[in-house]
Amino acid sequence: MTIWSSEIKELEKLYESLKGQLTELVKELEQLIRTEDANVIMLYSRRSLEVIITDLCECELKRPRKTEPLKGIIDKLNKEEKVPSHIIASMHSLNSLSTFGTHPKDFDPEQVKPVLNNLVIIIKWYLKYKDFQIVGKQKSGEERYETNYPEASKAEKSIAVLPFRDMSPEKDQDYFCEGITEEIINTLARIENFKVIARTSAFAFKDKQVDIREIGHTLDVETLLEGSIRKTDNRLRITAQLIKVSDGSHIWSERYDREMKDVFAIQDEISLAIADNLKIKLLGGTKTIISKRHSENLEAYNLYLKGTYSYQMLTAEGLKKASEYFEQALQKDPDYALAYVGLGYASWLSATWGNVPPHKAYPIANEYANKALKKDSTLADAYSVLGTIHTFYYWNWKEAERYYKLALQINPSSSMIHINYAALLTFTGRHDEAIFEAKRAQVIDPLSGYINTRTGEAFHYAGQYDRAIEEYRMTLTINPNYYLAHLQLGRAYLFSKGMISEAVAEFEKAMDLSDGNLFVIAALVRLYDQIGKKDQAEKLFDSLKKRSEIYYVPATSFCLIYRFRGDEVLALEWLKRACAEHDTFLPWLKDNPVYFPEGSRYKALLKEVGL
Repeated sequence: MTIWSSEIKELEKLYESLKGQLTELVKELEQLIRTEDANVIMLYSRRSLEVIITDLCECELKRPRKTEPLKGIIDKLNKEEKVPSHIIASMHSLNSLSTFGTHPKDFDPEQVKPVLNNLVIIIKWYLKYKDFQIVGKQKSGEERYETNYPEASKAEKSIAVLPFRDMSPEKDQDYFCEGITEEIINTLARIENFKVIARTSAFAFKDKQVDIREIGHTLDVETLLEGSIRKTDNRLRITAQLIKVSDGSHIWSERYDREMKDVFAIQDEISLAIADNLKIKLLGGTKTIISKRHSENLEAYNLYLKGTYSYQMLTAEGLKKASEYFEQALQKDPDYALAYVGLGYASWLSATWGNVPPHKAYPIANEYANKALKKDSTLADAYSVLGTIHTFYYWNWKEAERYYKLALQINPSSSMIHINYAALLTFTGRHDEAIFEAKRAQVIDPLSGYINTRTGEAFHYAGQYDRAIEEYRMTLTINPNYYLAHLQLGRAYLFSKGMISEAVAEFEKAMDLSDGNLFVIAALVRLYDQIGKKDQAEKLFDSLKKRSEIYYVPATSFCLIYRFRGDEVLALEWLKRACAEHDTFLPWLKDNPVYFPEGSRYKALLKEVGL
């Protein structure tokens, strides 16, 4: 069995539903589904895409395709907003991965699977575009979503700031280069009506030799900023170039040879130069924002950059190290509000990634976020941390929304604020709004595995399972080793489609990639129990219990295992413990009737605590 068997099955279903319709596409699909040869699959995947693109060229661009390359037409469809951005991304991915030359070549099997994933996504969208329906499939909320909520509008101006290269003699300034880059991103993101790509997507191209125009098309931006930093003792050399994506030309470039104490001024100059060269009108308050100093202490600033570099590793050790750096920064500058925000982030992330119980992590995060706001009431990230705390710990939906809205007023270009706000909207049953916020996050951070998976979850909890599966698969074409997308795809297969074997494969993949994530272990124990693999289930469960003797394990993990094993006494005891600890996962689980049916003692207990 090939690793792309499930994708071929999906295409077989589409092929069967299309017989007698769209004959050119049917002809290509017929050849594709009847072979296991990777070269032939790649050829007919590309030819299927050509059929669709040729039709779109005639229907939307009002002209025949002739010999024009697919990439040019896809770019034109994107520029004129004729096709949703997530479909454009799939088209570009399929086109670039399936290049078929004069002579066959050995394709990496891992290259074939994402091509087929993308083809499934494209064809399903194309069927809705042509107003056909898959046999037996009724109109769902997916169509309503696409009618009521168009893709987030593009900003008139847009930029991605690529990570500055470390040109220092010792090559030991990676944290400093990333920190400067992120500072510029954060500053530009506060300019109104200016699309700034988030850190995760911009940094996806770090240390990769990719053509400027390809990066621009992938991120859907007009301009790119790239540069380098050479730091020797107290001397800095920073170069920066603003590049026009369409032709690769330089709009502006500058070299700064300064002392380290001038680093803040250099950041300001770069941000203002970008605004000036892109003819962005800055209101009086915006210039003040750009020139705002959070600390004048260089030692504190350097420690803060080391802290942000460490917590983004999302490991227990990285979070511990980050907290130490932030505390040292505050020793150098007790008024450094961003260092308090950093401590807030490190604290609440520890509840998920650092094995710290939520009832210990979240109150500390709350304290740090409030301290930050006492120092500076304009910090969007501090309000966002408070929104997250009230969402996942205090379960105070009204207060959480107030904080998220304050955060978005200050920084509407933060993908993390949008996606966390989307979770709150999901928990309160406002699914259309949740999807809209998630899609806004995707526009800002299109290559983030986390953002794309959470977007899939917004569709999943709204009952739009096919669209959720598309989102998870799209995530895996971009981030094939992202364990959370595999886990959620497995859940969608299991709960919405009853595709047991496919769910097992995805759960096991998530297990391998996550290095034994506790929630993945618990999910796999439940699934093994369900399919009769009792020995494997018991072995995993024993490992979970042993780990709980040393590290914090969410009480919901044990609750659900006992719940599905029929041990209601133990399940209720663990649920009471989860409620007492304010388990981070409870808001995600509370409305799932598979876990906690209406009228059950579980549901009654959740209502008692306000869930």
